[in-house]
Amino acid sequence: MKQTGKRKRAPLSRTATVALALMGLVLAGCDSLRFAPSEAQKQNAWLHNRTALVTAETARAEQTSPKLQALAQLGEIQSRAFSAYCGLPEEFPPTETAEDILAESNWQLAGAAFQTAAERPDAWQVADSMLELGIGICALLGGVYGTRAVRFLGDARGKSQALKEIIAGNELFKKQNASASAAFKQAHQNQSPQTRQLVAQMKT
Repeated sequence: MKQTGKRKRAPLSRTATVALALMGLVLAGCDSLRFAPSEAQKQNAWLHNRTALVTAETARAEQTSPKLQALAQLGEIQSRAFSAYCGLPEEFPPTETAEDILAESNWQLAGAAFQTAAERPDAWQVADSMLELGIGICALLGGVYGTRAVRFLGDARGKSQALKEIIAGNELFKKQNASASAAFKQAHQNQSPQTRQLVAQMKT
């Protein structure tokens, strides 16, 4: 029997695929992650559509310029996407008239919706949760690849925690030793752009 001298690679198991996919999600950062729309955001999106609709109707009724009417009509059509994306709220604010829409409570609602929309998940918690989930899945699937994946993800989780502690310690050092800040930055000037970007993301 002839031997080619090359060993055939074993196909990637489902366990290893799951582990790699989870690591990809963790390493990609959480800039793209968002919380589900809150009730305030849903109410605000629906209210925005009603505001745009009343604006378009008012522009037509007051016989404003064709350009302003077209802009108002386009705004109403565009606002439908926001409401569709967020979903319908459990309670609908009163919006029968322009006066209803301009109520003080709706101004406050707009501010509250903006605050919740700006919130993002904590990067460290997301990474830790993803790694923990990956360890659990790989442990359930078992097998040789499952054991290796559990060990790999456990190691990654430990390194993630260590990196978090190092960055926190560095930031504390810079705050307590402002005079050494320039020297500290000089010591880290040879970091690769990828490392700088990763550290910046983790600090925020």
